[in-house]
Amino acid sequence: MTDDTAEDLGETLDLREYEATALTQLLTLGRTTAPNLAEATGIPRARIYDVLDTLSNAGYVKEIPGRPKEYEAKDPETILERAVENRRQSFESARAEIDTFRDQFVSEFGPVYERASEDVTPTEDLFHVVDVGEPSETETRRLYGSADEEIAVITKSFAYFESVRPAFEAAYDSNVPIRVLLLDPDHLSAENRTAQADVIETLQADFPDVALRYSEKALPWRGTIVDPSMDYETGEAIMLVEEKDVPLSMRQAAVTENGSFVAGLGRYFELIWEYDSRPVDEDADRSD
Repeated sequence: MTDDTAEDLGETLDLREYEATALTQLLTLGRTTAPNLAEATGIPRARIYDVLDTLSNAGYVKEIPGRPKEYEAKDPETILERAVENRRQSFESARAEIDTFRDQFVSEFGPVYERASEDVTPTEDLFHVVDVGEPSETETRRLYGSADEEIAVITKSFAYFESVRPAFEAAYDSNVPIRVLLLDPDHLSAENRTAQADVIETLQADFPDVALRYSEKALPWRGTIVDPSMDYETGEAIMLVEEKDVPLSMRQAAVTENGSFVAGLGRYFELIWEYDSRPVDEDADRSD
């Protein structure tokens, strides 16, 4: 077996380097003595018995009494099952330890946290910000996964679609209605126009039930809105305002779970969708 295999085994089973090497070698050699294993692996003889005791206690190796004592790895399936059980026992121990600390921790820090929370400003409570790029795309994927009623996307060209596609597809397969409002191609650069056309082609081919429209005027912001409601009880959104002079890598996006704010964003989307946009398919009709 390769060094990479031993390293992978060590990471999976939470073993140190010597332990992973010894177990890998035992799986390859079969039954052997500690001195022979030390010679085969290069593990110092002063350490080999401690290494084997650790593997035996973990349930990965069995000891065969005799003179000299021999060691044999258990079969791979048993080793993995034992690893699962070890993790479960470790988790239960950790949970029990946390539970013994729970009352003290909550009684000591609960009042402190409550007092600190009282100092949060309305603006801080309204939204938090994430960097544009992978952090904002991670939030967008999370929003897709949380949607139950609807997803509304406002975007220039949806150039980031492939990075969020799995979550988008999962929402689509769950029959969550999805609408995408794109910026009219006349307002886009040639590069963005091409990217937008490619995304539209993908959406129409792979997600035919997604509704697509062009905003005929420039969009002051873009983002994703999920499950807005006029009772202000539900909904989440992520939004990015237009800042032409600021590089995309230096911008931040606002994420909000404030029901009133999300309802306002949803209302904005509805007004543009109903009164200031046109179907994407009109382009095809014009070219016929």
